[in-house]
Amino acid sequence: MVTEVVSSHPNGSDIASLSPLIQLQFVSTTVLQQALDLVENILTSDDQLTAQSKFLPGSTIGKHLRHARDHFALLIECVSGPAPYIFSYDTRIRNTPMENNLSEAREALKQVISRVGEVVPTANLDLPLTLNAVTPFMQTFETTFGRELWFAGLHAVHHWSMVRVIAGELDIKLNDDFGFAPSTLVYKGSEALLGKAKI
Repeated sequence: MVTEVVSSHPNGSDIASLSPLIQLQFVSTTVLQQALDLVENILTSDDQLTAQSKFLPGSTIGKHLRHARDHFALLIECVSGPAPYIFSYDTRIRNTPMENNLSEAREALKQVISRVGEVVPTANLDLPLTLNAVTPFMQTFETTFGRELWFAGLHAVHHWSMVRVIAGELDIKLNDDFGFAPSTLVYKGSEALLGKAKI
């Protein structure tokens, strides 16, 4: 389990020696843990989840957290079922309780972190998946579990950067690495957990 990996490698420096699948699990869990830390230790009221951004019309912290979490949940749900492994990121449910309630957000994030920990270690990195997407035209892509787990992590980071903008509007201070891609952190020589790898 990644929590065991992280606890045995507190600075993340030995993660590079692990299998690619466990590395992706580490990144996914770390990114999701950033959101969990946000709702457990930084945000102080439900109103902060629902405050409308002035700069990103229609955006709220809660919507971005739910949207990114859903990508992990849909992927994990797909590979947990029987073949053929066909899924779509567009089948999300909007306006869920986690968008406007810190307690619900905490539980939803804990649940997906737990599912990542249960499913990923026994999954096949190269497991073939079929992804249906609205682009707005219906498209079908052949992909793999590893590629989509990588995408889910980077997709979440993209949304965390928008959360950072909204948090700034609300005068909420976030950790320096929140909302930055691992490749950016590595390039900058960051001491953040996701900045430890070498490229």
